[in-house]
Amino acid sequence: MSERDYRSTVFLPKTDFPMKAGLPQKEPGILARWQQQDLYKQLRDARRGREQFILHDGPPYANGDMHIGHALNHILKDMVVRTQSLLGKDAPYVPGWDCHGLPIEWKVEEQYRKKKLDKDQVDPVEFRAECRAYAQQWVDKQREQLKRLGINGDWDNPYLTMDFQAEATIVTELLKFAETGQLYRGAKPVMWSPVEKTALAEAEVEYEDITSTQIDVGFEIVDAPECPELVGAKAVIWTTTPWTIPTNQAIAYGAPIDYLLISVTGREERYIVSEPLVEGFLKRIGAEGFKMEMYVKGPLLEGATARHPMHALGGFFAKPRPFLNGSDFVTTESGTGLVHMAPDHGEDDFLLCKKHGIDPVFAVEGDGKYKPEWLWLGGQGSVINPKFNAPDGPICSDLRESGGLLSASADYKHSYPHSWRSKAKVIYRCTPQWFVPMDRESEALVRSDDRYALLDEVMPPTLRTVAKDAIADTRFIPEKGRNRIGAMVEGRPDWVLSRQRAWGVPITLFVDRKSGQYLADPAVNARIIAGVLAGGVDAWSDERAQEYLGADYQADDYERVTDILDVWFDSGSTHAFVLESGRWPDLVRPEGYKGPPADLYLEGSDQHRGWFQSSLLESCATRGHAPYKAVLTHGFTMDAKGMKMSKSLGNTIDPLKVMETNGADIIRLWALSVDYTEDHRIGDEILKGVADQYRKLRNTFRYLLGALDGFDESERLPVDEMPELERYALHRLWQLDGDLKLAVAEFDFNTYVRKLSDFCNEDLSAFFFDIRKDSLYCDAATDPKRRAYRTVLDLLFHALVRYAAPVLVFTAEEVWQSRYPDQGSVHLLEWPELPAFTEDGENAGLAGKWEELRALRAQVLEAIEPLRREKVLGSGLEANVTVPESAPEADLAELFITAKVTRGQGEGVTVSRSDDHKCGRCWRLLPEVKEDGDLCDRCDDVVGADAAA
Repeated sequence: MSERDYRSTVFLPKTDFPMKAGLPQKEPGILARWQQQDLYKQLRDARRGREQFILHDGPPYANGDMHIGHALNHILKDMVVRTQSLLGKDAPYVPGWDCHGLPIEWKVEEQYRKKKLDKDQVDPVEFRAECRAYAQQWVDKQREQLKRLGINGDWDNPYLTMDFQAEATIVTELLKFAETGQLYRGAKPVMWSPVEKTALAEAEVEYEDITSTQIDVGFEIVDAPECPELVGAKAVIWTTTPWTIPTNQAIAYGAPIDYLLISVTGREERYIVSEPLVEGFLKRIGAEGFKMEMYVKGPLLEGATARHPMHALGGFFAKPRPFLNGSDFVTTESGTGLVHMAPDHGEDDFLLCKKHGIDPVFAVEGDGKYKPEWLWLGGQGSVINPKFNAPDGPICSDLRESGGLLSASADYKHSYPHSWRSKAKVIYRCTPQWFVPMDRESEALVRSDDRYALLDEVMPPTLRTVAKDAIADTRFIPEKGRNRIGAMVEGRPDWVLSRQRAWGVPITLFVDRKSGQYLADPAVNARIIAGVLAGGVDAWSDERAQEYLGADYQADDYERVTDILDVWFDSGSTHAFVLESGRWPDLVRPEGYKGPPADLYLEGSDQHRGWFQSSLLESCATRGHAPYKAVLTHGFTMDAKGMKMSKSLGNTIDPLKVMETNGADIIRLWALSVDYTEDHRIGDEILKGVADQYRKLRNTFRYLLGALDGFDESERLPVDEMPELERYALHRLWQLDGDLKLAVAEFDFNTYVRKLSDFCNEDLSAFFFDIRKDSLYCDAATDPKRRAYRTVLDLLFHALVRYAAPVLVFTAEEVWQSRYPDQGSVHLLEWPELPAFTEDGENAGLAGKWEELRALRAQVLEAIEPLRREKVLGSGLEANVTVPESAPEADLAELFITAKVTRGQGEGVTVSRSDDHKCGRCWRLLPEVKEDGDLCDRCDDVVGADAAA
């Protein structure tokens, strides 16, 4: 046996690219280099003049550290932008922040509350300055945190809704509504937060389960023209909001409902309750039985009146309460079938009472307390305080004393609206507010599509109809988003624009004190816009009122509106500021372009009722179309068990800490691997799985770099001169290329990452690389097979590093720089150009043949494995294999990495140990090797040639 060591003659892969990633240490350095080189500007210069793809960034609030939802959202946006850029498009990204509104104001107020100070005593200009500084502080922090994720964007020039130009643009958009008659001031019940003392939008409300006091209250009937027998009986109402009883002004009944007049065992009073709900009523009042005195059809209640339980107080309470037909909303699902009407505190109540000339009384103030002068409850606690509504609280106690309270128990569990910021319960409160009408026909509404011209001449559009048409013209990813936002727009009430706060863009209107009409003079509006552009929101002041009104109007004749705009109007107007103002030239569409300025909006699914919708309504009202061509929504990130993340539960995942321990590329790989269209999970074990997936991808690149060591263009071999295996590998790369392009077009990043990982693991590492390692290590450097393999490896490298770059932004740069340290950033490259392959002709036949061979290879490896476990074989190289005669023609021993393959008569695969000797260099067992350690003919030629050289 020869004892010579042939290791020095084997061409082993060679690279300095480490297997251990060390991402937390490496990534900051790579990021710093990008910033120093101004990579974003380089990319803009490289793509300028190309087809545009514009993703408009939905502005997060500037009020806290980045959380995992921020990370997912911005990684998805970055993936969109990077893949579009990779396709050669000009895909800029301008990040932005929402800087006005309650989230920031509330945080600044918290600082005052800690000092036991009332922010209402602070000069508004000073208070707004603190809000501005607070927002800027968090903009700066979040910006650095998002940059650390590898998000490539115009970070030095983001958009902020508190920029003076942005504030002036928002005012401009508002005044477009005013000048086209799409604003009105009205008193309607709106969602109101007594804690935050402001109206809330639907998007600012969340629902939580609570336990409330439920009460039954009797209203004594004093007149019933259609059924005199009812006089003296008590109409029973049921409610879970006892605090609304004081402002009751009517009782609603359902005309189709059958009611019963009953007497109850042990009680002298008679009651009217709907027939299906009698048993529940009796149970609540603790009655043992009843006697039915008569059926009362709903229409018999028409014209009837009842006394408020507190009628003895006189005044407002002494006025009889009419019975009103409320068939549109009165049901027999719960309660008594009769509903007490408080137009101050319910939308159905307000509309029904308004129809009958009954106005609200505005008894409850902004802090949730009844007005001090209110006869019954003035100055007492907030109506959302459970003690105020408790069975022994002031409402129930006084009703009980008056004889009106029939039952009261604090055990009713139900869902109730809360402010998603303060987490406090909200109420419906009727206050004067500014609204955008959804159903007012307006010739001022213009649709951008000519197909509606004839229809609009016959029936002028409404904002609701224009918005619904825009939804129909928009692409939604996933498609279910269309129905979600469509249902919301279909059923939404008029848009409440006004808020009673300090930090925000003002509703810059002057209202005539005599007529109540707002001024819509373009000259006045132009002066207002110029003032805000120069001085921001502080420019809207009493001191400057006459300046804005000019010589034609007197300030004393006009009320200067002091409400601020719903922050959703701010963010809903960002398309005008960011995409149309010209401040970011790369975002402006070329002259003559018509249609939505953004190709894509991308946010969480909650934004169907938030930013997507406010942007839609704002743009439809002012431009006749949506501001976006497509809307992509993602679900929410849950913990590993599928539970909502909560600091109180201790199950949150902090992306900042994950980056400290694992690196940003691991978070990116996680975010782009999950099915973002649904709620998805993250946890320590999940991240470990992602890290394993990352290691496999990294090792693929490490192998490619090592195997391509010293590769030179003179080594390249034309595709038509390559062996079948290399051409099949290129065919699989061509298929992957098509799959990834389709995934990009569908924004299907889960599939993108999975296809890329599977290709690297299954097609390359477990198949192509495995088979060709013998040729790479042992063939002569000039051997056509080895040259073909290395040529394909080079093509794979250039393709895979580009495919991976949008996902693993730091690692792809490290890979590229390892091979090409002087050729700039990998992120300036475009989609790879591959050798032409089609599914037709020879290539299709080749693919089919090699798919069959791969299946046969799997059978052979499965048959070898038991013999390896039993130590019969040390490796597959020692195996002789018999395969069916029908197996496709190929070098099967090379394909299976075995000693020898013969064809048999049967259909199965058999394996035995070879009796041949092992080559001392390539370790293959071959008949030509006379003794273990000798060289086979191929290795003898290579070693001999090297020695001669």
